[in-house]
Amino acid sequence: MAFLNGEQRDPRLNEILYPPCDAARTKDLVRTYEPNKEFADKGHISPDGLLRYLLSVENDVLMAEKYDLHDDMDQPLCHYFINSSHNTYLVGHQLTGRASVEIYRQCLLAGCRCVELDCWDGSDDEPIITHGFTMCTEVKFREVMEAIAESAFKTSDYPIVLSFENHCVKQQDKLARYCREILADSLLVDPFDSHPLEPGAPLPSPNLLKRKILIKNKKKHMHRPGAKRKSKSAGEPVEPKPASLLEEAKEADTPSRPVSLAADAAAGEDSADESESSSDEEEDTQEVSVEQLKAKQEKGTAASEAAAGTAISALVNYVTPTHFHSFEAAEKKNRGYEISSFVETQALQLLKTKPVEFVNYNKRQMSRIYPKGTRVDSSNYMPQAFWNAGCQLVALNFQSLDLAMQMNLGFFEYNHRCGYVLKPDFMRRVDRRFDPFAESTVDGIVAGTVSVQVLSGQMLTDKRCGVYVEVEMYGLPADTVRKRFRSKTVPNNTINPVFNEEPFVFSKVVLPHLAMIRILLCEETGKLLGHRILPVNGLRPGYRHVALRSEGNVPLSQPMLFVKIVVKDYVPDAMAAFIDALSNPIAYQSELQKREKQLEALIEDDVELPNATRPEPAHPSAEARRTSVVPVAAAAVAAMTRSTSNGGSLQKSAEAAAAMPTPPPKGQFIFTVSLTDSALVEAVDLDLLRKHPAYEKVASKQEKEVAKVKKKQGRVGQMRRSQTDSMLSLHKDQLKQETTVLSKYCAPLFDTLGALVKERHEQQRRKLNDVLHRQEMELKRQLDERNKAEKKELAKRHRDKQELSRMKREVQQKHINMAVNEIQKLRELHRAKDEELARRQDETQRELARQREEYERRLTDELKQKCDKLEHEFQ
Repeated sequence: MAFLNGEQRDPRLNEILYPPCDAARTKDLVRTYEPNKEFADKGHISPDGLLRYLLSVENDVLMAEKYDLHDDMDQPLCHYFINSSHNTYLVGHQLTGRASVEIYRQCLLAGCRCVELDCWDGSDDEPIITHGFTMCTEVKFREVMEAIAESAFKTSDYPIVLSFENHCVKQQDKLARYCREILADSLLVDPFDSHPLEPGAPLPSPNLLKRKILIKNKKKHMHRPGAKRKSKSAGEPVEPKPASLLEEAKEADTPSRPVSLAADAAAGEDSADESESSSDEEEDTQEVSVEQLKAKQEKGTAASEAAAGTAISALVNYVTPTHFHSFEAAEKKNRGYEISSFVETQALQLLKTKPVEFVNYNKRQMSRIYPKGTRVDSSNYMPQAFWNAGCQLVALNFQSLDLAMQMNLGFFEYNHRCGYVLKPDFMRRVDRRFDPFAESTVDGIVAGTVSVQVLSGQMLTDKRCGVYVEVEMYGLPADTVRKRFRSKTVPNNTINPVFNEEPFVFSKVVLPHLAMIRILLCEETGKLLGHRILPVNGLRPGYRHVALRSEGNVPLSQPMLFVKIVVKDYVPDAMAAFIDALSNPIAYQSELQKREKQLEALIEDDVELPNATRPEPAHPSAEARRTSVVPVAAAAVAAMTRSTSNGGSLQKSAEAAAAMPTPPPKGQFIFTVSLTDSALVEAVDLDLLRKHPAYEKVASKQEKEVAKVKKKQGRVGQMRRSQTDSMLSLHKDQLKQETTVLSKYCAPLFDTLGALVKERHEQQRRKLNDVLHRQEMELKRQLDERNKAEKKELAKRHRDKQELSRMKREVQQKHINMAVNEIQKLRELHRAKDEELARRQDETQRELARQREEYERRLTDELKQKCDKLEHEFQ
């Protein structure tokens, strides 16, 4: 029971709502997992039983409700993260990949709730789905719709969004007819009366849209009479130009001009969802700058989408594409049913420049993010950055099982794999402000601390190789930790390697609701063997087995890691002592009393400690002895204070000397450290040395033995009055034993003090020698500089070489004599300081001997006084 409540229980849980494990619950667990019936009847558990419990579903690393449908599914559609796919039809490369109908079935069965269809006019009067202006193959639109209708609600009953990138000119009516015929009642054609398509009206909830399919396609807006028009009304239908489009496509396929696949494929994606800006698409061709061309390449073929027809427009309701102008314009319109698509580069720019506005935008309506067109290898961007901003449809290339796709699969694995994950409360409420780049604690959210200790692994692979484990965290930028925590490599053992690493600690997780832990198992070559994505707010602390997943998030049958997880609320270092005092006030009060006793040696007897009551000593005699053995040395403290101040002035003078390169006056020398400073020979304070750990260790041992003797002495009071003589004798024996113990430790205590005194004086002697050496070197340097300066001056004034040589010798001899004199002065001063230091050491040793004699005499006197007092009491 102590193991379950101490190690396996989350300390943040409320004990009333989530009561700790009791004896009855413990017995049930023992009966369930203990194979030995005899042990189970006694309430004991064997190692085999404990192993069964640790490997059971009941000891899973995540809370059980995380796997179930635990989110509230009655919120508006824009309050959820939705599992989304980009260019769903492709298998492999964006330029040369193969289009497949089967991939739609696989995505829907994997929990994807938003798939993309790039529709083009077919050659046999049947619309097709393909990646335009590339060498990708094509599939029939009708076959894709049949596959969607067949697999739409096998995994989840919640709504599906079909994101059309519509390039059809002649066959749009067939698109609408196939949608109505094949999808039948699943297709949502008319909006609900309770959720009209009006400004300010919220979107319907996933529960209300169960088993419904929504169409996202450009919508044809009818022109309202009387409205002002620029060149063409935003609501006026645009007449398509099929001839020009066909000619443009033919020119793109003509071998007479060089074709850049990357540039042509980059002609397409879904960011030009702008029914209201159709007039801009029909403006005359203008000169395109390099930046505009790059932006067009990143957006892709969506910029060349055909105008929407009436039939397909009638199927569009709650997911109506619109061109994004600004956050302010979207807030002013306040149309929750409109959705804007952003290429990843544009979305990142908005996220960097206006992160709070982006979050507020996603509270009101939906946004779709898709990869830039230059990702021709079908790679993915990291979706976490856009989840942090509340973007709902973060579309990825499902055919690439890279890190981003693994994160996506792990994120949507929970909430019963329904494809919808409810956003945190502060990303839904309009009265809350959230910055996705926050580094401090978010208002109303308690930051957390997570620790993961990798202990061992079991049945990791059938290969004979070395393995290691990495632990990463993804979330807000402040929470993301990558490539930092890695275990040692265990060579040639993949059956049961033991890592037993120090815990990997994520000290501050600002937003646990969006943070995910990723645990990777890799070969020594770096190849991934398995991994697991775990939401931080669903982790269960304690000793847990983590079952690993493949790259496609498929559970592996045997590989697992044994870890110890610790989760708790984040406490800043400055508040740690305060939190400890709140959690254990008794221990905190004991600490206060301990500090009070330590301060008594520095406070006079008539001074009371502020805000504290002085406790009565349990043994007055011991208290008196302690204060008598360690007397207050106010003079020594004052001397130490003066010494410290002198040291401060010494340091300041040294810094000033270093900062002033002005040469000294002739005949004078300036040293960094002077032998005249009194700080070089300090008086050793015995009272401060008594606080040294070596002395306190011996004193503590003395007090313990005295306490043992007094504990025995306390039993004397239980004897009867008739045994007065024996009690008196016993008391005297106890007092003698106590005095014997005190005398026993007299020599070790004062010997320790003596050794500390010698060590301290030896340190001062070494410091004195160092100062002498530095001053001699400084003196030689200054004399050399002066000698060089004078010789240089002589060379300027005298042209006769013999005369110049003679004068240089004289200058050299003069400087040598000066150096010898100055060095003799320094050494004489050093000798005087050394003698003073020796004299101080002798005085300290004599004082120590005097205190020792006084201490021994006091022990004898106190024993005699106490014995006399006992005889008087028993008379």
